[in-house]
Amino acid sequence: MSADLAVRTEDLGMVYPGGVRALSGVDLEVREGEFLAILGLSGSGKSTLLRCMNRLIDPTEGRVWIFGEEITAASGGSLRRLRRQVAMIFQQFNLVRRQTVLTNVLSGALGRSRLLPSLVLSFAQSERERAVASLGRVGLDDRAGSRADALSGGQQQRVAVARALMQEPRLILADEPVASLDPALRHSVMRHIEALNREEGLTVICSLHDIDLVERYATRLVALRDGKVAWGGRPEEFDRDTFREIYGEEAEPTSNSGF
Repeated sequence: MSADLAVRTEDLGMVYPGGVRALSGVDLEVREGEFLAILGLSGSGKSTLLRCMNRLIDPTEGRVWIFGEEITAASGGSLRRLRRQVAMIFQQFNLVRRQTVLTNVLSGALGRSRLLPSLVLSFAQSERERAVASLGRVGLDDRAGSRADALSGGQQQRVAVARALMQEPRLILADEPVASLDPALRHSVMRHIEALNREEGLTVICSLHDIDLVERYATRLVALRDGKVAWGGRPEEFDRDTFREIYGEEAEPTSNSGF
């Protein structure tokens, strides 16, 4: 495996209980520092692919490497060490809504904290200062003491971005991070994810529905259809014919798309 690869999958497949096939023969290479967007219809396998990459679910076929180490063969301490390098941003934020914003961000440090203090959410002052700094990166340091459920949806997702930054990862997996937000708020979150890629040098793999967002933020695009890679290339190479091949003949791109 090339030294500059962040992720590689080989013949990756996933069949859920009941026989539903979500992925089939997915071969993918993601270089360090890329912002890869994964596009496709609902049910095309985007979320399953991301969850297989950090072993939130175990694929039924194939192999996955993270920074040169096979995560599909890892267990115990080796698996925990690899997972610490991968932060996940979910569509529905996955915050503890009754906890403060600061506590939610601090949870990103649990993977490197000692067991007993982490069980009672006791963190060193240096970690608290880092958490406030992470909130400052997303413009929410003044809301550190607020309950998470007092924030708007866009603000909650920015807290999730700060939590991911707190983890000190090398790879960000973002599963449709703006799908539940109003269109006016989507760029406010995507710009912060872009900053993790451009300013922090983190590799980002982000599933999206909106081709306009893909064109604006991604450096490369992979499109899935029926659990298989149907297309790959630069966003500007993704034309109207390819769009309809992925989404169906009746589909139309948004008016802001470049084709």
